[in-house]
Amino acid sequence: MLNDLIQRVRANPLALGLLGGGVVLGLGGLGWLAHDLSASSEAASRPSLLQLLEQVTQPAPSREPPPRRPSPLPPPWPAWVSPLARQCVDLDPRLRLRLEGELSALPERRRRLAIDPSNYGVRFERDAFGHAVDPTPQVVVLHETVYGLGSALRTFQTPHPRDEDQVSYHTLIGLDGQVIDVLDPSQRAFGAGNSSFNGRWVVTNPRVGGSINNFALHISLETPVDGEDNDRGHSGYSSKQYDALALVLTDWMRRFPIPADHITTHRHVDLGGERADPRSFNWAALQSRLGALGQLC
Repeated sequence: MLNDLIQRVRANPLALGLLGGGVVLGLGGLGWLAHDLSASSEAASRPSLLQLLEQVTQPAPSREPPPRRPSPLPPPWPAWVSPLARQCVDLDPRLRLRLEGELSALPERRRRLAIDPSNYGVRFERDAFGHAVDPTPQVVVLHETVYGLGSALRTFQTPHPRDEDQVSYHTLIGLDGQVIDVLDPSQRAFGAGNSSFNGRWVVTNPRVGGSINNFALHISLETPVDGEDNDRGHSGYSSKQYDALALVLTDWMRRFPIPADHITTHRHVDLGGERADPRSFNWAALQSRLGALGQLC
């Protein structure tokens, strides 16, 4: 036991101090013999020097946080196959000149309208389980309003306390080509509920499952009047809408890491299989415009 005590004293300066104090106490203990015997029983209840040394040399308890629960993965879902093809040649120079001019004027052309705070949120840097996630916009989801532009805006401006009623996009494009921004790209629009894209989602609320909203931008085209129903198609979108859509997409693609094959549809990302928008979408019209703007090369 003595050898053990000596080794612990050498390994621990604080223990050395305690031992030194113990020596002094031991010398002073010669004077304690004059006390009555009742003092010895009180001293016996005090911790011994060896017990104190055990406390000093004991390692501190670990303060590492418990391991985090793994984030759940989205269910199996087909990968997105983009209808947009690579295009570096056969570009229309007149179309390019016109669209580049319109792109320069886009900041002045865009209108900004405020919507109710219940219909959007912040982009999270950690998911519901504490894991770091990248909130940078990396995907664009195309939508349609189904009803008129005014109806969509009124919905966004109406408070919705219930999660299932909350909805918004970042930008809307009218039939006449007007561009209305309702959210800054730094904010999280509630455009796709239970959704995933190429095996990715982020769970920010375990009660409602995962979604791509934390890393997506949402843009919606105003539906023509003959499409204000649940039919599978309608007469389609106007040329001005495709022009404006290409301009907004080009702006986003130049600002964020969004490749052309990350422009997808609400229909594809919706895990519930209930969404069909944007119906009657002309991918060739978007192809020619994004190609002319140099976004497909």
